[in-house]
Amino acid sequence: MEIDYYNIQKKLKKYNQEHLLMFYNELSDFEKHKLLNQLNSINYEKVNSLYNNLKSHTIPLDEVIEPLDYFIKNDFSENQKSFLNNIGENVLKQNTYAVLTMAGGQGTRLGHKGPKGTFELNLYPEKKSLFEILAIKIKEANEKYSINVPWYIMTSEENNDETINFFINKNYFGLDKQNISFFIQNKLPLVSFNGEILLSEPYKVHEVSNGNGDIFDSLQYNGLIENMKQKNIKWIFISGIDNILADISDPIFLGLTINNHTEIGSKTIFKKDPFSQDWVFCKKNGKPSMLGYERITESLTNAKINNKYLYREINILCHIFSIQALEKCSTLKLPYHLAKKKNIYINDEGMKIFPNESNSYKFEKFIFDAFKFFENITLLRVNPEEEFAPIKNPEGVYSPMSATKLYIKQNQK
Repeated sequence: MEIDYYNIQKKLKKYNQEHLLMFYNELSDFEKHKLLNQLNSINYEKVNSLYNNLKSHTIPLDEVIEPLDYFIKNDFSENQKSFLNNIGENVLKQNTYAVLTMAGGQGTRLGHKGPKGTFELNLYPEKKSLFEILAIKIKEANEKYSINVPWYIMTSEENNDETINFFINKNYFGLDKQNISFFIQNKLPLVSFNGEILLSEPYKVHEVSNGNGDIFDSLQYNGLIENMKQKNIKWIFISGIDNILADISDPIFLGLTINNHTEIGSKTIFKKDPFSQDWVFCKKNGKPSMLGYERITESLTNAKINNKYLYREINILCHIFSIQALEKCSTLKLPYHLAKKKNIYINDEGMKIFPNESNSYKFEKFIFDAFKFFENITLLRVNPEEEFAPIKNPEGVYSPMSATKLYIKQNQK
């Protein structure tokens, strides 16, 4: 079906986005078609509403902040570990457990062309991609418990085809390809500080994924929650692709969540720097939530009871959800957050600009906003040297080199 240029132009004028057609007459027929298709798919009412509402967002004055209880893995006795381990292993052996990986990003920040999951680490005796490292863990769980763990991988429109082709070329790392499901995350345009949608090319709107909180909508939209139910999945572990130490089938974590009678669980690490920009777990108005660093006062960050800090548990994006919890979250309307980002854009002269500082807003939903719809959550503090080695920076902290060292150390154990 041919898209009417004039209808698009009329729609853009209504939402003060006419600049998106400023280079139209200079484009090839293919580029014109591509641009009009993209412009036709954007929800301008939603973008404008998010920009106007979130820009003036204020912190509610009536929020009651309280501590959220947590467990410390290293403090468990051998008897406690054995008890929880048995609960978790009994569930794992029933083949009712799945792994979900968020892998929608590109490896650009690491100097890598392609999906971040295809980035390789120099591991002896040969290089291994982030996808392969995770695939090995799934194979180990399959062999240990005589099961076949379903693997759900959330990609983006930008990297989906390349990710799938990578798996095909690697023969799915020896896993059953019928048990691996790829699904695409939703996206939204970036807008300038004055509300104009950005172009990344004269023929392309700059759209990006809309945060890890979109995982619930994307699962539901792609029919994968129903797919899980058909496979009799009871528990789902969710993490990002970049933490190569994530324990994807930890029976103690699973057993603790079940024994604690909660539908959701999250692993944490201790916040060593009390004034870092990390968010921490808390209760807001009696429900599980996260507290932004800008709201953490000196008295809060140093608060203790029985020598336990009350507001120092950092979210490391290692979650577990019951299938009922996951299905519930797919019906929720999670809020969007506004984040200032530094993004490439096309200026009025058609030049590609690489800004040195933040120049745009990104609209994001976060998984943790679903926590407040549950009475409680099980938090388990883990040792970062054993379970947290994300790859975010090209060098220094949380880099390929630092993660590789921890991975080798952990595997030597």
